Amino acid sequence: MTELRHFGHDDLPQIRQDIISVHADAYADAMDDEFNQKFPWFVDHWGGHPAFACVVAYDGHEPVGFAYGAPAKDGREWWREHLETVPEKARTFHFSELAVRTARRGTGLAARLTRELLNSRDADLSALLVDTEHPKVQAVYGSWGFRQVGEQQPFPDSPKYAVMLADLPLS
Repeated sequence: MTELRHFGHDDLPQIRQDIISVHADAYADAMDDEFNQKFPWFVDHWGGHPAFACVVAYDGHEPVGFAYGAPAKDGREWWREHLETVPEKARTFHFSELAVRTARRGTGLAARLTRELLNSRDADLSALLVDTEHPKVQAVYGSWGFRQVGEQQPFPDSPKYAVMLADLPLS
């Protein structure tokens, strides 16, 4: 049976390699992309946030999936430049990463990880970025309550991303 465990900033040294190994499996067909090779830097960057939150799925001792992010800084939310009116309740959690080992895809684990992470947040909204060249992934997030509000390219070497936003808790 798959167990979901919560971790925070202080736990990063304990879970860092688990996260990286799941990501390497989930993105094995895209690891020749230089941007994907920077993933360990992103783990350290996000894990360095004092309010970093992560849920890791374990099958016994084997990590099989994860979801993580951190609260957005006021005024620096990914959705801010794309909405004409700031929502009345705008505390935002940036949902940075979600990955599931290829052997566990299609089992509902990604949805479980997402809900477990986001519905335990003290936030009104969640924002995430999805590569615009992956419309099926965007559709999955859409089925979970996210809607596209714009597009951005946060780094010169990154893909163009759809900026997606959802009210919390997810239904």
